[in-house]
Amino acid sequence: MRLSTDADRDEERALATVGAAVDAGISVFDTARAYGLDEGDAGHNERLLARALRRSGAAGRARIVTKGGMARDGGRWLPDGRASRLRADCEASLVALDGLPIDLYLVHAPDPRTPWRTTLRALARLAAEGLVRRVGVSNVTRGQLDEALELAPVAAVEVALSPFDDRALRGGVVDRCVERGLAVLAHAPLGGPARAPRLARSEALRTVAAAHDASPAEVALAWVLSLAPGLVAIPGARTPETARSAARAARLDLDARELEALGSAFGAHRPEAPRRRDADLDAGVVLVMGIPGAGKSRVAERLVEEGYVRLNRDERGGSLRDLDAALDDELAHGPGRVVLDNTYLGRAARSRVVETAGRHGVGVRCVWLDTPLAAAQVNLVERLLDRFGALPGPDELRAASRAEPGLLGPTSQMRALRELEPPSDDEGFAQVERAPFEQRPTPGRDAAGVLVAARAIGADGWEAAVADAAPEAPHLVFDWRPDGHVDELAEAVGRLERLVTGPVDAAVCPHGGGPPVCWCRPPLPGLPLAFARAHGVDPARSTVLGTSPAHRTLAAALGADVVRLPRPG
Repeated sequence: MRLSTDADRDEERALATVGAAVDAGISVFDTARAYGLDEGDAGHNERLLARALRRSGAAGRARIVTKGGMARDGGRWLPDGRASRLRADCEASLVALDGLPIDLYLVHAPDPRTPWRTTLRALARLAAEGLVRRVGVSNVTRGQLDEALELAPVAAVEVALSPFDDRALRGGVVDRCVERGLAVLAHAPLGGPARAPRLARSEALRTVAAAHDASPAEVALAWVLSLAPGLVAIPGARTPETARSAARAARLDLDARELEALGSAFGAHRPEAPRRRDADLDAGVVLVMGIPGAGKSRVAERLVEEGYVRLNRDERGGSLRDLDAALDDELAHGPGRVVLDNTYLGRAARSRVVETAGRHGVGVRCVWLDTPLAAAQVNLVERLLDRFGALPGPDELRAASRAEPGLLGPTSQMRALRELEPPSDDEGFAQVERAPFEQRPTPGRDAAGVLVAARAIGADGWEAAVADAAPEAPHLVFDWRPDGHVDELAEAVGRLERLVTGPVDAAVCPHGGGPPVCWCRPPLPGLPLAFARAHGVDPARSTVLGTSPAHRTLAAALGADVVRLPRPG
């Protein structure tokens, strides 16, 4: 990749690097259409590789891995999993490779804007039509891999795997590949440019390297190669010497004692599948999981009342790894009853809790809060209102989320939902308990309210709908008007005030389009919840008068009734 993406790239050096790799016996070359400086430079790396392989005489025996489904907008890396994009990328790669066949074609990463199934079906068609020999996926969770295996003839999986990154191990991706006979391609096996220099400072690596007359980087590569049968490491050589070094690493023969010492030094772990059914759950660990805003804190607080020690990153600061150390200490010296209610979205993060508890003979009970996104959004907005007394604007929200992890914007919460891997029986939990969502009334807020979309005022039947709702209740007129002001709703407020006896408020979201940067843009629930708090209104006893599917979505999030009116002509 970096032969084409580095600002100081040198094509002659790049050609020499590929040639040195060929001479050293390397036969697999990983490239991608997106490997260039930007979108206008797409295909540079593929063209470079084709030239290098022909010049070195390896064009007929090299196995080429390339990838599609990635845009380089302004130099940024943006997954694009649309079927049309994947087809166009593949056809362009065949042109750039100048007649050399594609042995393995990978989709770069799941695209959160495109259904994964759509991407996978498009990938399968490329193989079925003979454009490529084999297909695979990259940068996936185990759940995404399992779905891919159902919809495409997946032959290989490319994941980050290095002494600094064992998520593919802990998350069960490598185990699934071994189980299904899939090739594993390990990208950034030395940790990437920023972390690779740290390898030379590892005492464990230096000790093994000295015994083999090798470099620490070569030993680290040899260790990565030992993690799965047939694993292919992609170290990303930038010079002829580093290409030759990679080949030497493949010939290192590390014994079991050395591999164990290195694994221990790196903290890498291969989680065990069997659950600890024999563990004492009463004197154990409870891991409460769910998306942000799911209600994990309530469960944890109840368990604290029962005598559990709570380990929460929002309260203690630090990382999940720091909490692992705190858990180890509590189980070693405390009563052995601990609750963790952090956002453990993936199997990899949860595996450390299971591993730490297992060392102490303690079982882990997972309580999964299956809370819908809309309900969790309501919880997060209520948390912000508790914290600030009003809805924070985008800048204040960004600053708060950096300082307090529990205060999130809507895009962060939706990203967490996309990354969520539901708990599975094979993660090593002693028990998985699914807790369905329960809507709870807010004490002191039992009045009904009426929430009126500004565009509903003037629609056919709107006066009758207002009369049928609750004329004496507090009313809110709300709208989304980018760069607008609440004064623009004065006419609508006046028309409503002539029909009702209750107070009438108005609220506007003035923020622009694109991914939401605030909680006040309908159908997000910020404006109605701030209004409800000010008037002692219970949203679940209220009525939404609207004109669009967004207003129906808002009503569902609040648990309110909805009256759908036609849009005014």
